[in-house]
Amino acid sequence: MRTFLDAKAMAKAMREALADKNIEISQSEALEIVARQFGLETWNMLSARIERGESRGSAAKAGNEIAFEQAVPIVRIFDVVKAHEFYLGFLGFGIDWEHRYGDNFPLYTQVSRAGLRLHLSEHSGDASPGGNMVVYMNGIEALQRELAGKNYRYMKPGLETVEDRLEVEVIDPFGNRIRFMEIVEGG
Repeated sequence: MRTFLDAKAMAKAMREALADKNIEISQSEALEIVARQFGLETWNMLSARIERGESRGSAAKAGNEIAFEQAVPIVRIFDVVKAHEFYLGFLGFGIDWEHRYGDNFPLYTQVSRAGLRLHLSEHSGDASPGGNMVVYMNGIEALQRELAGKNYRYMKPGLETVEDRLEVEVIDPFGNRIRFMEIVEGG
């Protein structure tokens, strides 16, 4: 299966070739076309398969075994600037890809950090504001020190011991809660 960068390079090459013929398409439109060239309906589906290293049809070859992949929560946002300030600036995520159906349309994007992927969406039907998620992790004390050191004006998360785990809770500007948890050995 091609890599994520290969697929993006294909989209860029297509846009450039079309521009030479005075046909303009957006990057999002080019990515959707590349996904269809691989036999998938959307760019989101192709990028997920690329990230997993899954070749076309490999799921069908697995037989009747059931195997779940990582769940990717969809988080409702209302303001891209505030979302970037929180998820990119404060939490340290990076943007994997962004999608809009056209100019002045809502944003749908994937951000990730250290194996955790989240989809942020301005689309009203994708998720309800005020969601709550749990993220199990290792290195929670380092995460808490990092976040405290950023001096983010809206949040100063602490580290809490709850039964057999350590927790750091953050709340985004849209009321969505993320509870980072690490199980304590022997707790």
